[in-house]
Amino acid sequence: MRVHFIAIGGSAMHNLAIALHTKGYLVSGSDDEIFEPSKSRLQKLGLLPATEGWDVSRITTGLDAVILGMHAKADNPELLKAKELGLKIFSYPEFLYEQSKDKKRVVIGGSHGKTTITAMILHVLRIAGIDCDYMVGAQLEGFDVMVRLSENTGIMIFEGDEYLTSPIDSRPKFHLYKPDIALISGIAWDHINVFPTFDIYVEQFREFIRLITPGGTLIWCSDDDTLGRICPGARTDIRLIPYSVPEYTVSDGVSSMIQNGNTYTLKIFGRHNLMNLNGARLICRELGVSDEQFMSSIKSFKGASKRLELIAGNSHTKVYKDFAHAPSKVKATLEAVREQYPGKQVVACLELHTYSSLSKAFLAQYTGSLDKADVPIVYFNQHAIQLKRLPQLTEEEVKEGFSNSRLEVFTDSQALQSKMLSIKRENTVLLLMSSGDYDGMDIAQLAKQIVGE
Repeated sequence: MRVHFIAIGGSAMHNLAIALHTKGYLVSGSDDEIFEPSKSRLQKLGLLPATEGWDVSRITTGLDAVILGMHAKADNPELLKAKELGLKIFSYPEFLYEQSKDKKRVVIGGSHGKTTITAMILHVLRIAGIDCDYMVGAQLEGFDVMVRLSENTGIMIFEGDEYLTSPIDSRPKFHLYKPDIALISGIAWDHINVFPTFDIYVEQFREFIRLITPGGTLIWCSDDDTLGRICPGARTDIRLIPYSVPEYTVSDGVSSMIQNGNTYTLKIFGRHNLMNLNGARLICRELGVSDEQFMSSIKSFKGASKRLELIAGNSHTKVYKDFAHAPSKVKATLEAVREQYPGKQVVACLELHTYSSLSKAFLAQYTGSLDKADVPIVYFNQHAIQLKRLPQLTEEEVKEGFSNSRLEVFTDSQALQSKMLSIKRENTVLLLMSSGDYDGMDIAQLAKQIVGE
């Protein structure tokens, strides 16, 4: 098959392009900007477009399919040419479904924990020798790509994102996968530019449940109040399996889980991570992995990239980074660090980077989220607000939203870096939370300076 990608440079799109190239497809693509690591990875396989920009001459009747990325616009000239020629046009999730419609589909949904749960499942299945295709939203240790598609596997594992499908399809991505086995980790309002009220956001998960195949399975977190309202009795033709936080202990900075009377020492930590682990265990059980197999395998799981990732540390100072940006994620991540290091000073630095987090009307959702930090810090940049075409924020408005009198707010990355370098390092944990990069700050180098490397 000949497949052309419009906006091939995206994180998800370039991984799908690599997966199809590996599968033997003839892949071409275009984009107006391609950054690292996408650029080098595409170049290595001969998939990098010769020139940047859109070129309608690349769209011909010889193409079997065109895959449209979220980065493209509805008036993209290549998209318009593909429509004019009557070519088959797929969004990223539509094409993934086409590739998996004859397989058992497992979809991990929820406002938080999706990547971690998916990564846990893939880690255990690989050790158990169960082959599967997959799509996950982060680069995982031991996996070359974020998307794998093959002819022979009978299982496809999806990380189910609730964001929009494409510029011409406003359905949430996870509505297209039609799971045989589904998991919902929890619901906390996000993406207010697309789902302007909490009720509208919750409705996307109700629809996700409705789209589970008849006779399928829904695994859901019973600790989540909203799921407690919408999951029990939601369907009579599927199995409903709730899960919660398992029994665990924390001793000398190490977490252990107790399962069937046995104690398993883990490399991950935090109440939310233990809850994610329990959900992953139930998914793997549905796929033929015993609890004992699962626990023996999960002991070696180190976590997904940028999810409570230790980037530098010594006996008295540690620096973690985490993708947390939504209020529930920020609160859970900080609580995990506080529980794991009860005797240490915790410095928590959150960058407001997403549309929701930079919206004044949404800031109140962060109330209390940084309260457990000894030194709570928030960073945001007015340029990011301008790019999102939002009203400017003031430092006072941010402080009011978090309702934390100890909160320090920075809008200059150099000043922020100086602040973090000035903090007492002895017996300290620094937690950096962001879906961005603090406007180009070299976080790895900063972490090394803080721990004295």
